[in-house]
Formats: sequence, C-alpha cells, structure tokens
Amino acid sequence: MVLHTSPYPSAFLCFLSNFSWALVFPCYWMLDRLLSSCVATSLEKRRRSQDPCSFLALGMLISTPLYLVLLLASLPFALLGFLVWAPLQASRNPYIYSHRKPDVHRVEQGGGAGPGEWRPQGRSFCFGSANVCLLPDSLARFNNLADTQRRAREVGKRIRNGASRPQIKIYIDSPTNTSVSAASFCSLAAQGFRRTSSVDQRPEPSAGSEADTDPVGECPAHPSGGMSADCPMHSDQSIPECPLHPNGEEPAADCPVHRPTDPQVSAECPVHSTAAPSSDDCPLHPSGVQISITSPEPEPDDSEGRNHCPGDGDTGSLHSRAPSRESLTRPHSASGADAVISSNNTLSQHRTSVFKRTAGRKRRHGDDGFDHEISAFFPANLDFLCLQEVFDQRASERLCGQLHRYFPYVLSDVGDCGWRACCSPFRFLNSGLLLASRYPILDAHYECYPNGRGEDALAAKGALYAKVHVGTSHQEQRIVGYITCTHLHAIEGDASVRCEQLDLLLEWGAEFRRSTSQLGEAEKGLEDQVAFDVILGDLNFDNCSSEDKLEQQHSVFTQYRDPCRLGPGEDKPWALGTLLDTSGLYDEEVSSPESLQKVMENEESRKEYLVFPASKNQCPNQKGRKIPLKGNGRRIDYILYREEVAQADWKVDIEEFSFITQLAGLTDHLSVALRLAVSTGEEES
Repeated sequence: MVLHTSPYPSAFLCFLSNFSWALVFPCYWMLDRLLSSCVATSLEKRRRSQDPCSFLALGMLISTPLYLVLLLASLPFALLGFLVWAPLQASRNPYIYSHRKPDVHRVEQGGGAGPGEWRPQGRSFCFGSANVCLLPDSLARFNNLADTQRRAREVGKRIRNGASRPQIKIYIDSPTNTSVSAASFCSLAAQGFRRTSSVDQRPEPSAGSEADTDPVGECPAHPSGGMSADCPMHSDQSIPECPLHPNGEEPAADCPVHRPTDPQVSAECPVHSTAAPSSDDCPLHPSGVQISITSPEPEPDDSEGRNHCPGDGDTGSLHSRAPSRESLTRPHSASGADAVISSNNTLSQHRTSVFKRTAGRKRRHGDDGFDHEISAFFPANLDFLCLQEVFDQRASERLCGQLHRYFPYVLSDVGDCGWRACCSPFRFLNSGLLLASRYPILDAHYECYPNGRGEDALAAKGALYAKVHVGTSHQEQRIVGYITCTHLHAIEGDASVRCEQLDLLLEWGAEFRRSTSQLGEAEKGLEDQVAFDVILGDLNFDNCSSEDKLEQQHSVFTQYRDPCRLGPGEDKPWALGTLLDTSGLYDEEVSSPESLQKVMENEESRKEYLVFPASKNQCPNQKGRKIPLKGNGRRIDYILYREEVAQADWKVDIEEFSFITQLAGLTDHLSVALRLAVSTGEEES
C-alpha cells in the first residue's frame, strides 16, 4: 500500500481546498477569538482579580466588539469557501505521511534512518503516549488550557528534548548500600567508564593507562592534581570529613576509606594501596554499581534550530536535555553482579545474556519483574510516540515541525472532516491522532468509529494502524512491528459505546495484520517476522471505577497485557492516575515537571491534583473532600502489548514503565511510556 504524502490525490484538489479554506479561515479565527474572550482560564481569572484594571481586562473590552464586527464582515466569504471546502473532504486522504531524512551522524547512530541488522539477542523498543489537548483555543479553555499554538510548539520541544537527552543511570545492586556519593560517581567515570555516542553500545571498562596508576591525578575530589589536607584520598589517617561518616563519629573498623592497609584493595583505586585487588565495599568502585550513559543525538540544522536563547524555552528543567536527578540514583536489592540494566535503545553485544536473567530481575522488583517510576522527562531514546487530541491544524503543523527534529517519520492530520457519506454526521474535527516513529513506516490504515454520540460525534475519533520496519534477519527477512493508536468515546456513562469501539479496534487490527502480511507470489519465501504488537491511546475509562466495569472486563485485556493492571477493578499499587484535575493546573506546586513529579510521588499530595473515580459520597470539589478516595486516580491513558508474537520462540518482556510529568502546565493528562525487550531465543555467535 502506498503511504499518502499529500492530503489530496491530485494537486488541483489540493489547490481548491487551500483556496476555499483561505476564505473560511478569517471567519473561523474571529469566531474562535470571540469565544475565547468569553471563557477565561483560572490563571487569567487570578491575574484579573489581583489587578482589576489590568491591561488584560482593558484589552478584552476593546477586542471583543472588534472581533464581532470582523466576524460579521467575513461571513459571506466564509459561506462561499465552505460550499467548496465541504464536498472536497470526501476525497481527502485519511492521513498525511511525512519523512524528514536524518543527517549522516544520526544514520551512524541508528537514529531512525534504517532498521539495521537484527542481532540474535534482540532489541528493546520504547513507546510513549500522551493526550495533549490541542483543540481550538476556545474549546481548550473548557479544560482550563489556553494559547493552543504556543502549547503545540512547547509540547514538541519538551518531548524531543526529553527523548534526545543523554541517559545516565546508576544502579546499586546491594541490599544495604542505597546511595551513591558524587565522589563515587566521579571516580567510576574516571576509572574506565567511557561515554558512548551510539545507542547500540553499552559502556564498558576501558583498559588502564599510565595516568590510571597515579592516585593523585585520578582523585575524584580534585582531579586537576592538587591536594587538600582534609581530602580522604590523600591522607593515611582518619579524617572527620569522611563521606561515609561526615558527622564526626569515630570511623568503623570496616570503613573502606580508613583502611589503607587492608589487603582487599585495588591497584587503581586512589583510596587504597597499589598492591592488592579491588574491594567489594569500596565506595569508589562498588562491585554492585552499574553505569549506563547514552549521548544525545544531533538535531537537524534548520531555521528553528539555529537560534536558541533562554527565552525560547530551551533552558531550565522544563526543556533541558540533562538527565533528571532520579535517573542518577536508583537503588536495587539484587544480590550479586548478575543484574543487568537495560537503558539503551538496542540490546547490544555487551548485554548478550540479558534475557536469561529475567528471574534475577524479578527478584529485585518483586512480582513485577520490571522498573516503574514517575519521571520528569520522557524516556531517552524514545522510539514511537502516539499523541491524542491534536485537532487544530495549525497546531499540528507546529508540533510536527518540532517532532521532526527527533522523529524522522510522522503520520499526522489523521481522520476526515465534513461528510463521508450522505447520511453520516458532519465532522468538524479530525481524529486528533498523531504517530511519530524513529523507524520506517511500511504501511498505515485509519478507521473511524461509526457510533460516536453527543459532542464526541463532532470529531472523527477512530483507530490508526501502522506497520513499522525495525530490523532485518540474517535470512534477509524483514522484522516488523504493529502499532495501534486510538482515542475512544469520552462521555461518561456510555460504556456500551466504548465496548463496541474496542470490538471494532480488535477486528480492524486483525484485518490490518492479515492484509499487510500477505505477500506476492515472488515473495512467499520471505514472510515478515513480527517483533511486537502494541496499542496506545486514551481509552477514557479506568480500571478502578465501578462505572467502568463493562470496559474492565473486555476481551482486549485477554489478548493484550496492561502492565499496570492486576485484574478487573484492581490496579497494581504503584499505578498512577493520568487524568489531572483541571482546576489546579496552574498551582505553583505543580507548575513545573519537577514539582509535579514530587507531588505525584507523595500519596497524600497527589490526591489534590488527580481526578479520582466518581463516588456518590464524594464532594464535588476534590480539595474539600472528607472521605478517602479509591485507588491512585483515574488511569485512562494506556499502553497495551501482546505477549505472544507470531514467532513461537520469540519473547516480549517489559523493561520499564513510566508516568511522565514533563508536559506539566501544557495539558490535563500525565503521559505514559513503556520499554519492551524483544528476544529471539538465539545465542550470539
């Protein structure tokens, strides 16, 4: 199937559509601004209350009558343009596929230019999903959000900056040592852990050099070579400033810093003597600590990327590519050095037996067997991103412009407006779906749900299916993955509508996989191998509400696995709601990704800012409630995956699941991310 790179099959139809929309747009924009002036966000209300005679209030009094006059003047042109634009929508393509070729450096790093050869031990893939609420400004204000065009660009910036940042993780595989000092990290970095520029490589110790044998030159406290009287690295006596007991207490007999004559010492450690092997309990090179560092990928040098200044939003915690604090230290309770950390995009040759150590990973994390966290950043090396509610066309273009600086392949403008048939309802908005990928998209298909009701029927909500090329086997077979993006019916109480849509979702998905797996007569010997099958999107029901019991028991959860779910009506204790209370979006406590992360990590604080399942005894205002709330909020954003793929000997495991706060202040949802490890069951030669 040919991917649609243009909204219309011919240039003439595209010209007619652009011309007619040019006649409609002034009236559309004036109406949007007029309605926006009548609906204020809580932030605008707060500013007006602080200064009733402010410029904002004065501007509204002047602009509202002006918008009304211009709206009436533009109505005749809008009517003429609409008569041309509306019939053209029947011939419009269901999506637009765009591809921006990555630069040479990104090609070398495997940044999406090609799937590359599939290694025997497999790969890992990271998926993200977010509802960004990019409605026309007047409609977005009902969700307490404004300035859709600015938010669209900011959402794209934050996502690409989070995904392309260097990933640094320190894991401590000791049940007793749960902290890593700055000196310890510096020493480890100086003693042989090199920075890798390829996502296909894992940092590994490098060979020692002459400089490594000089304890003074390699001192992590002052690596320039100077010495301090109170430095524990350059003293042979107990120092009160020891990092292991800084309060001045007497050093313990087994303190590794105060044992310069201990026989269990390392020849390369500046703390120990130079005549014995390394110690397991030395704080400068603990055997249980593993470091993984990946470098950011370069961005295309386009017009938007040439001029970066603090005012553009590329500085500070909201946009920085620096690793978040929580990614620097994460304690684990594994015993031994068998624990393997998966943080890079590709499981490389340095992690040959990672899939054989699943049992050890489960011992570390209990029954889950994978990492789960609340993160202020999107995962580094994000491979696939599904967005919902990208309704506004101009906002979609701004968003795609930012995402294309990290994702080479994007499916946008998904769904059909207008009438698709004589008896079908008129769709004022498209589906709002967007799919971005670092891997080539081979095929795509969109289906619109026919059973929308109420205001949801005004949008062409549906399901977007994509087939991506993620690798090539030694037998020259393509290795592919299937991704489904969707946004279900939103009106509460319409459980039957959502269940019907889930039925259609599974039916259409099976048909898409069947149709795209059929090869021509000349290619019958080279059938595609399926690595994964994933569903992402806003399903508009949670797994704890009593009103959503029908959806909770749907067969979709028997065919696909939800990592956050224990069973119908019960989530795992660490699972978090993803729907935020819109009244608190602009509170100082949740105004930044880091502050929102801290609130979400606190069980009591997050109850003030998450929407919880409805209850008859619950107060209308959450902040004034006096009864306990069930669960950890309404989790309506999902990432589901199929455990059993087409190949019997292949296996799909979860590496990590994240709730992401990086879009704080830009949307009323938390984002979610999932990293899957796909193993082939083969040994690397």
